[in-house]
Amino acid sequence: MVIPAHNEAENVGPLLREIAAALRAAGAAEYEVVVVDDGSSDATSARAQEAASVVPSLVVVRHPAPQGQSFATVTGVRTARGRWIATLDGDGQNDPADIPKLMAARDAAAGGPGAAGGPLLLAGYRKARRDSWLKRVSSRVANGVRGRLLGDSTPDTGCGLKLFEREAFLALPHFDHMHRFLPALFLRAGGRVVSVEVGHRPRTRGQSHYGLFDRLGVGIVDLFGVLWLMKRGPRR
Repeated sequence: MVIPAHNEAENVGPLLREIAAALRAAGAAEYEVVVVDDGSSDATSARAQEAASVVPSLVVVRHPAPQGQSFATVTGVRTARGRWIATLDGDGQNDPADIPKLMAARDAAAGGPGAAGGPLLLAGYRKARRDSWLKRVSSRVANGVRGRLLGDSTPDTGCGLKLFEREAFLALPHFDHMHRFLPALFLRAGGRVVSVEVGHRPRTRGQSHYGLFDRLGVGIVDLFGVLWLMKRGPRR
């Protein structure tokens, strides 16, 4: 499991304890959690390390300076040793109890995780979002425009809760903000995407890092960049 976190000192400890409880309840005997502190200016790394007694397979990696959620995720996946990687945001809004739901959907997709048909991405779908109206409306617009241009047929690409094979992810093109385009990138690689409805919780601690105008410009550039990649992908 990979958790990118930036200035989430108030959230990362409680989140790690929730993850341990959820996986224990699901009967998971073996798992690893990699927290990537993306250049935080607070005590995110220290608070994460304090959870090592609850999550003995915990690995904490720190970027000396912020590199963004996508590159934090790449660092985490490269560090992880398991075949299957689950990701979730470090702000506590994703519910760790939904991780077994993604695993069950994986096993049900086309006969199981080893079935033919290319790399598989299980993408969380926050049908009932617990965010401000600005985040909900802007995400709805962005998902609509992105889906129409890229044809990825995914209702919620911004959900941090995802499940995929490590090697399939590492074979994708890596760039800033790529985490918002994983369904399109998996389809470009000849894979499949299954959306799974998951819960969503309001942020109760810490400060949101969301900003409409600071993402709008790069989002447009990213969208056309990924469209360029899709048109120049492997012919199938």
